[in-house]
Amino acid sequence: MSHPHPELGTPPTLPPGALRVIPLGGLGEIGRNMTVFEHDGRLLIVDCGVLFPEDKHPGVDLILPDFEPIRDRLDDIEALVLTHGHEDHIGAVPYLLRERPDIPVVGSQLTLALLDGKLREHRLKDVPHHVVRERQRTRFGPFDLEFVSVNHSIPDALAVAIRTGAGTVLHTGDFKMDQLPLDRRLTDLRAFARLGEEGVDLFLVDSTNAEMPGFTVSERDITPTIDRVFARADRRIIVACFASHVHRVQQVMDAAVEHGRKVAYVGRSMVRNMGIASDLGFLRVPPNTVIDVRDVDKYEPNEVVLISTGSQGEPLSALSRIAARDHPQIRIEVGDTVVLASSLIPGNENAVYRVINGLSRWGANVVHKGNALVHVSGHASAGELLYCYNIIRPRNVLPVHGEIRHMRANADLAVATGVARERVVLAEDGVVVDLIDGVARIAGKVDCGYVYVDGSTVGDITETSLKDRRILGEEGFISVIVVVDSVTGKVTGGPEIKARGFAEDDSVFDPVLEKISEALDRAGRDGVDDTYQLQQLIRRTIGKWVSDTHRRRPMIIPVVVEV
Repeated sequence: MSHPHPELGTPPTLPPGALRVIPLGGLGEIGRNMTVFEHDGRLLIVDCGVLFPEDKHPGVDLILPDFEPIRDRLDDIEALVLTHGHEDHIGAVPYLLRERPDIPVVGSQLTLALLDGKLREHRLKDVPHHVVRERQRTRFGPFDLEFVSVNHSIPDALAVAIRTGAGTVLHTGDFKMDQLPLDRRLTDLRAFARLGEEGVDLFLVDSTNAEMPGFTVSERDITPTIDRVFARADRRIIVACFASHVHRVQQVMDAAVEHGRKVAYVGRSMVRNMGIASDLGFLRVPPNTVIDVRDVDKYEPNEVVLISTGSQGEPLSALSRIAARDHPQIRIEVGDTVVLASSLIPGNENAVYRVINGLSRWGANVVHKGNALVHVSGHASAGELLYCYNIIRPRNVLPVHGEIRHMRANADLAVATGVARERVVLAEDGVVVDLIDGVARIAGKVDCGYVYVDGSTVGDITETSLKDRRILGEEGFISVIVVVDSVTGKVTGGPEIKARGFAEDDSVFDPVLEKISEALDRAGRDGVDDTYQLQQLIRRTIGKWVSDTHRRRPMIIPVVVEV
């Protein structure tokens, strides 16, 4: 998919001393976050994440940013900065490091620890790591970086201030302003204010909740709901959440201890991530609390709680397998309680409700965001964004991380606090923004498409391939085999039709056989003997007939054999 801005051309050469921002993901979508900064001929990348496929991407495992705009400049990259450890910010890092393994990767302790597991899976070794903390300042080439603590739905998240000769950029990453965070690690508004006093020339700010009025609910407000679930449940409890949501796991862990239950992790990524979080001190695990999932049956149902992956209905996740009664250790029973402690990611609704229905079918009581306060967002709502704009007073604003409606709402908030509308830049993936003499303007665009991962194949799946897959899945498949005399051009065998995905048997196509033969005979009399042209003739003939008769548009594969 090339960028939907045909009016924009290739950006001109960047003037000396200017700063260029090239978003390769995360603008116009929630996921695939990746932003490239260019200054004095050098590049800095902030985040490199994945986007998860929707129903319109059959067979696709992951969607990556398009590295093509920087592929011939990989040696110019000074560093890759990661704001936090969510998949939509770190999931594509191994694919970038395949192209240049020695890119310095910069991030907080937990973020880089979570990344290490991915690098091992991809067999990437000796990647240079630079662990940083809030209030730390470090330099990579012409980029002077300062890190600022922010709270989010994963610990150890950071915003980053990027000082360059062209001005100072502040990138929030994903953040909110929870005033009572579970880990007592506040978003550092004092640092934001100090940077504002110094002068922020370009503010890249999280847009996900810009349409939501007021303030995002505190993580602590979920604790009473979790406690009530534990108090009322007299059998097993299964809590499904993101494998990176350490705060939520901590709340469940605390409730389990309070109510005398053991905890078992279900799902490979949950086991790995919570092990990392515990080892680094981000998850407090009381002694004799966690048990192996294989030992669950040694305890009474009211003595255990399972913490599982699969809150988004992923087909191969632990919860989906439990709902389908396909899990090797866990079998849903009547009276079990299942808590989906997450929000719905757009596009996953059908998959999640399918899991809820599956669990309910076996008699489970399902608690989810639709009927209880079991999840709060990790992103700042409009009230928090207004505070940030008023504290920082940025000269230019570039809303990031969100769909178009979210970024537009964020832009309106910036204007409401006094930022000149012409200084608020609404861009999308591939749209290049230059900061020159303190003014941010759109300078052009680069081709920036989706890169699909399908098993071990990366980048070979095209939009045409996906269209074919959708047709196969929705409309069916018809093959037509015809044998033609290579001398006379007459049909000597067939047409023979085989169909898949039709409710009717192949005899339903008998009426069109004569039409195909007549069309081929006419073509022979007209001297048409090219195999490709005959195949197209067959495709048009049967395609029109199927459309008129059955209101279907199946994939048609004609085969012409010359003898």
